[in-house]
Amino acid sequence: MFRLYVVLCIFCITNINFTFGMSREQLKKTLTIMKNQCMPKHGVTNDEVNEIEKGVFLEDHNVMCYIACIYKTIQVVRNNKLDKDLILRQIDILYPKDIKEAVKKSVIKCVPVQNLYEDPCEGVFYAARCLYADDPSNFIFP
Repeated sequence: MFRLYVVLCIFCITNINFTFGMSREQLKKTLTIMKNQCMPKHGVTNDEVNEIEKGVFLEDHNVMCYIACIYKTIQVVRNNKLDKDLILRQIDILYPKDIKEAVKKSVIKCVPVQNLYEDPCEGVFYAARCLYADDPSNFIFP
């Protein structure tokens, strides 16, 4: 009986999170963990990356690879390219309900931008910049 109760509780919590997603603040805080992992790997400073969410994309290769690292860490990159289906799945799980559809629309529009670039870091960088340009109010980045 106790096992059934635990399973039901886990199911309910998971279902609530899946249905409503995280708040913008919760999502941002979760992504900060990835930021702290990727910054030292790519030798970038807070000054260089703190305003990406506000549309400040420095065209520096280390910053480009930092952005790619964030997406790799949240497991939406396959074969060094953003994977649209993986991103859409993460949006369904993590994003606040009120912005999910708008963000998905931007993802569908912007992920192909990466195919214009041979360098994987550049491709992800310009796709991310497109996501911001397409819908700045719903762009979330650590």
